[in-house]
Amino acid sequence: MYDQGVAGTSTEDILAAAQVTSPSQLYHYFDDKKSLVQAVIEYQTDCVLQFQRPLLQRLDSFEALEAWRDAIVQAQHARGCKGGCPIGSLAAELSDADPQARARLAAGYAQWEGAIRDGLVSMQERGELDEEADAGDLSLALLTAVQGGLLMTQTRRDTVALEAVLNAVIDLIRCHARG
Repeated sequence: MYDQGVAGTSTEDILAAAQVTSPSQLYHYFDDKKSLVQAVIEYQTDCVLQFQRPLLQRLDSFEALEAWRDAIVQAQHARGCKGGCPIGSLAAELSDADPQARARLAAGYAQWEGAIRDGLVSMQERGELDEEADAGDLSLALLTAVQGGLLMTQTRRDTVALEAVLNAVIDLIRCHARG
């Protein structure tokens, strides 16, 4: 589904990927394609967050923000700037067509945004960011920048836009630095 999209993935494609021969084996675990899609959303969200979790858990300084940015950029280079964000790809395809999928995708983004926000709040608590900085708005801006940057990376096959937008939002966050 990541490579072909949900609509472009047939039951036969799923059976082949799962290395099973009978649809009954698939339907033993999933009632229908919609329930499989829900599981795919959960899986892709877990994969994205698992990759970033070690960095997100320490996202509490400007150096950590830059290391996170660098890891995202490096991951795109490693993939040849193909594919974009697995969550974003699903969101683009499903948000208007499937309210349940949209809700699950929104929940996945909320987890990601929350991890970023927690880091910014830690920076505030340590006095690195001023108290007037809105950690919620800044974390949403940073996540939105990542999503737009990943789409541009996928389209352009380079990380120039991704790096530019992440640098711009990190600079915006720096405007709230104390000292």
